Amino acid sequence: MMLRNFLKKTRWIARDEQGISAVEYAILGALVALGIATAASGLASDIGTALGNIGSRITGTGGGTGTGT
Repeated sequence: MMLRNFLKKTRWIARDEQGISAVEYAILGALVALGIATAASGLASDIGTALGNIGSRITGTGGGTGTGT
């Protein structure tokens, strides 16, 4: 009985145009979130490297090709 109700609701959603646009918005939102997460991960890595280089230069343990001036 539950399966029959599920299939009935699934068919109703498939025929409902608003349901389809909601699914499209959900997919678009997921793709945007994935892009933001990917960009944030790469940015965090770059910031960590930059801060590590700054710290190394301050303590004088290398970490750069600067001339020291």
